[in-house]
Amino acid sequence: MIMSQLHDQRVVLVNQDSFYHSLTKEKLNKVHEYNFDHPDAFNTEVLLSCMEKLRSGQPVNIPSYDFKIHQSIESSSPVNPGDVIILEGILVLNDPRVRDLMNMKIFVDTDADVRLSRRIQRDTVERGRNIQNVLEQYTKFVKPSFDEYIQPSMKYADIIIPRGGDNDVAIDLIVQHIRTKLCQHNLCKIYSNIFIISSTFQIKGMHTLIRDINTTKHDFVFYADRLIRLVVEHGLGHLPFTEKQITTPTGSVYTGVDFCKRLCGVSVIRSGESMENALRACCNGIKIGKILIHRENNDGRQLIYEKLPKDISSRHVFLLDPVLASGYSAVKAITLLLSKGVPESHIIFLNLIAAPQGIHALCKKFPMLKIVTSEIDSSLNEDSRVIPGLGEFADRYFGTNNINSKVSSLSTNLKLRS
Repeated sequence: MIMSQLHDQRVVLVNQDSFYHSLTKEKLNKVHEYNFDHPDAFNTEVLLSCMEKLRSGQPVNIPSYDFKIHQSIESSSPVNPGDVIILEGILVLNDPRVRDLMNMKIFVDTDADVRLSRRIQRDTVERGRNIQNVLEQYTKFVKPSFDEYIQPSMKYADIIIPRGGDNDVAIDLIVQHIRTKLCQHNLCKIYSNIFIISSTFQIKGMHTLIRDINTTKHDFVFYADRLIRLVVEHGLGHLPFTEKQITTPTGSVYTGVDFCKRLCGVSVIRSGESMENALRACCNGIKIGKILIHRENNDGRQLIYEKLPKDISSRHVFLLDPVLASGYSAVKAITLLLSKGVPESHIIFLNLIAAPQGIHALCKKFPMLKIVTSEIDSSLNEDSRVIPGLGEFADRYFGTNNINSKVSSLSTNLKLRS
């Protein structure tokens, strides 16, 4: 039920049952005396290794266990990492090392009669056992192990769900919590003024295309524009509004809201100009100013040019720059806006990708500023470029890669001739 509601996310399901120990010949000869519901029946070390790799974004091979012969078979199941990893099993809350890997711990509390009937159906249909053996195993091992290991692990659960998958309210609450956490980057827990648009397969797919070095200029512009529009729309949601009542064509009264009217955009030349069309499409007739900042070295920025609306101090300002790297240019631009009388809380910085270093720099210096982005990347390299990043955004968007290389080549030839 959780997986079906998270259909727009990459969800991985891992079963604890896959990690049963293979039985030796001696144990196979006395299989009816073996307790499959004891913690020692599982290879927890392998389970921990697989879960750690999945958490760190690495693919793993999950063991395949044959319950009819009680052996791990050679053909393992390859599993790729996902946005959500669900580990399920009767004893996953028993081992503290396994519990420590979890962001949410859930105990499904089911009636004993329901548990027994399910077990009879599973073991007879799927595992080829007869009812007499199932009942003997239940009385000798399953019920005592439940009382000793499984039920006591309920105290470690964050959520206890009665009725399991039939409990729609509990499922909805869990899914809502997961979606909230997916949108909440670790930096969002530190700074309350960072906002990331909700990630979906569509968002991830568009990022995949604009980050791909082999994507054509036409496709890069098309998908970058789509992402920019989403960021702009999200940014507009952070503006103040007033309640307003209107009359519809049917004569009915509709209670809605009135948009904030005093807006303007400020683009950081050159890459910020790529975001202007999306802002104009969302805000009809909006004024847009421009700032040109020259990069002198890795940590130096010089203001070269600025042209801003004269009444900018009375407006909410969207600062436009698709990439937030070190934050030096953004600090320069925001400092200029503040010097023009714009309140810090009236500035919303819109970008497509951001590096943690730039976020730290801005949020520490301007705690009232709002930052809206579509993804936070991992870091900066030694040249202060965002990693994994998407390259030189302006060159790819405006198609100036070849022009720059020709200018560089011409400059080299001139130096050689001189």
